[in-house]
Amino acid sequence: MPETLQLWMRHETRPSEHRAALSPRDAGRLVGHGVRLTVEDSPQRVFPLAEYVAAGCSTAPPGSWATDCPVEYYVLGLKELPPAPARLRHRHLMFGHAYRGQPGAPALLRRFADGGGALLDLESLVDDDGRRIAAFGRWAGYAGATLAVLRHRGALTAPLTRSTRAELDLRLRPPHRAGDGASALVIGADGRCGAGACEALRTAGIEPTRWTGPGTGAVDRSAVLAHDILVNAIGTAVPVAPFLTEDDLDDPGRRLSVVCDVTCDVGTDRNALPVYDRVTDWNRPVRRLRARPRPLDLIAIDNLPSLLAAEASRAYSAALWPHLLRLGEGSAVWDRCRREYRSALAAVGQR
Repeated sequence: MPETLQLWMRHETRPSEHRAALSPRDAGRLVGHGVRLTVEDSPQRVFPLAEYVAAGCSTAPPGSWATDCPVEYYVLGLKELPPAPARLRHRHLMFGHAYRGQPGAPALLRRFADGGGALLDLESLVDDDGRRIAAFGRWAGYAGATLAVLRHRGALTAPLTRSTRAELDLRLRPPHRAGDGASALVIGADGRCGAGACEALRTAGIEPTRWTGPGTGAVDRSAVLAHDILVNAIGTAVPVAPFLTEDDLDDPGRRLSVVCDVTCDVGTDRNALPVYDRVTDWNRPVRRLRARPRPLDLIAIDNLPSLLAAEASRAYSAALWPHLLRLGEGSAVWDRCRREYRSALAAVGQR
């Protein structure tokens, strides 16, 4: 590296966010390559701060990036930033959800423009074929399908709590080894997210119907309604025909009783499930969409992988850390992120 790379991993402010963009093991690898890495303490992070200290990282109090972090550092996180400071002067690596017209995107981009910082949205960290280099998709799909099965069985309790793959597998298996005769449809089954959903369903004894990502043509919604469980795992950059409409929910022949929208594109023109207007959360993971002709429940949680924080974080970190080494160099991956940021600024009238 021509210059010493400086990273500051911040505490996540959302109480249900237990993940970390870097595991202690991979943080140690970065330190071994000469990276200066500061890790904020975080009471809910799945990895203890002591493990980062043992890996050679410096430490800082929660949220201190806003006041104490030198501007030369890249600030690394996952989910939303707190409302203050209003002007963002650092370069942030995070899932900003701000480049495709999502709710709140203009306000977030203006904060960066006003402060002179930049957003390198981890959603835009893709290879030459447009495929995500580091993603939480498998674990999002696994967690979402697990919650859908548990809800279908009447076994989902709230609030949700952090778990492990082994613990969720136990909840999926006994005493329902035969799968209760339930049927499930996974849309987008050919992607990471869909593969994780299929894993969970098979663990539960349910062989899912697998649909790959549909195009913009008509969707056989009668086939969707004929399943007990729907898991939407499709990610798309363009609008698609809706998988369900309000009229479908009132169909007297509807068998469908649980919908899990892992994608959570609500509020955008890419929302393939325009039958709800807000996500659910860990405290209230389920929202009832219809009581008749039979109950129909929705699960739409936008940080599902946090349920499996250790597994999800280790997998994500392993894919991300080698690319962090090239943040300050000429890198096609990061150059694409920077171009996306400039285009998003221009779209909201900022420079």
